[in-house]
Amino acid sequence: MTTPNARGPLQVARQQQLLEALQRDGSLRVSDLTEALGAAAVTIRRDIAQLAAEGLVRRVHGGVALIGPGETADAAAADDIAPSPLETLRGCTIGMLVPSLDYYWPDVARGAEELARELEMRVVLRGSSYETEDDRPQLTRLVEQMGVDGLAIAPRMDAPTARRTLEWLASTGIPVVLLERTATAGPHHAVVESVVTDHALGAEMAVRHLLSLGHRKVGLVLDEHSPTRPHVRRGWLEAVTDHGIDGSDTVDVVIPGARSPLRDKALDEVLDRCLATGTTALLVHADAEAVALVQHCEERHLSVPGDLSIVAYDDEIAGLFSPPLTAVRPPRRSIGRAAVRMLADRLLEPNRPAHRVVISPSLRVRESTAPPRLATLPRQSDDRRR
Repeated sequence: MTTPNARGPLQVARQQQLLEALQRDGSLRVSDLTEALGAAAVTIRRDIAQLAAEGLVRRVHGGVALIGPGETADAAAADDIAPSPLETLRGCTIGMLVPSLDYYWPDVARGAEELARELEMRVVLRGSSYETEDDRPQLTRLVEQMGVDGLAIAPRMDAPTARRTLEWLASTGIPVVLLERTATAGPHHAVVESVVTDHALGAEMAVRHLLSLGHRKVGLVLDEHSPTRPHVRRGWLEAVTDHGIDGSDTVDVVIPGARSPLRDKALDEVLDRCLATGTTALLVHADAEAVALVQHCEERHLSVPGDLSIVAYDDEIAGLFSPPLTAVRPPRRSIGRAAVRMLADRLLEPNRPAHRVVISPSLRVRESTAPPRLATLPRQSDDRRR
């Protein structure tokens, strides 16, 4: 995680060693320095580029040399032979840490791998967990044992160790890009580079689609464990408020995770609330929750989309269900590709300003949404509730 003109202790020590080696030998090849300093070629090239920009050394073909006696930094820069971007990045290793290897994140990893291959870079993928209290051990292995040149990570931002982990990453001098997360670090709260989906926009798109069908009460159901939850709710609330809808007069609930024994009861209460308020459409995050809710509708003889239109958020499995669910699809592969591109640009230009990339999701309209019926949702008999 680098900020303009900032170096971590490890980077400072390595560059000092490089300068000492040049004082001794005059000029050195990159291959000699990788062996002597125990760092990857792309890391050495990044150090050389930074030192050359400061007028301390000049790049030569395949290596680096000290600026000669009487030679000005400007003259040395004029003779500077810079490697091509592809040559600089070739062999670079990116460490990727994601909280799940079976939902959402595989497509992000595939996108990262695709671009890394095009740039002749390599991705080392590791999985964490949404329950992990400390991502530091995994990150330490990637940095210290595997010697990665950059990190694309989605850490637990609500863990008690999160702030310390970010500060440690800043001290390494290694470029870091956060995936679907945002943060600041250091005493000056420098922005950590990030690539995120505009989840609030995705929620707004879903609500506007439902409103365009004629729904006037559009509710929201969220999974309690998702870090995306506040962004989706913000987009939903802005959209319904903009259309003069009172969000408190419909469904706005957070339900327990799939492993909770209270989950089924919570889903039934969602449908009870829909009946009580006349809510005819729901935005549900994520797919698993949307699928479970449709199944509860079937048990209660409620039709989707006849009685209740449902839009899922994530579109991992929504299109495979019956009926296929209308869904907001985050740009997962694009998130992975953008993270690798950002790391590559940082490796090529260490002092560039910090970047934050926001990518828009898309809406896939399928069979779970339709105009509302004229009548409100049918109430269930008391017999069903016994």
